[in-house]
Amino acid sequence: MERLTKEQAVLISAFTGILCCKSFGDVHEYIEKVAGRPVFTHEMGNRDFMEKIKEKVKPEFIKIIYLTDKQT
Repeated sequence: MERLTKEQAVLISAFTGILCCKSFGDVHEYIEKVAGRPVFTHEMGNRDFMEKIKEKVKPEFIKIIYLTDKQT
């Protein structure tokens, strides 16, 4: 199995809420990019906010899953 790229690991972390990369800061930065605004750390503990982020990144998450499935 191949390692995830940093970008893939950050996206999966944002989608699942499980840190899959070395730096929480990278996930925070990505979430701010997706949200289109600065995001306070405590907002990431808000279920409604994270559901909105999850919906925005879902298409890219599905692409990663699809690509991973094709490699097996």
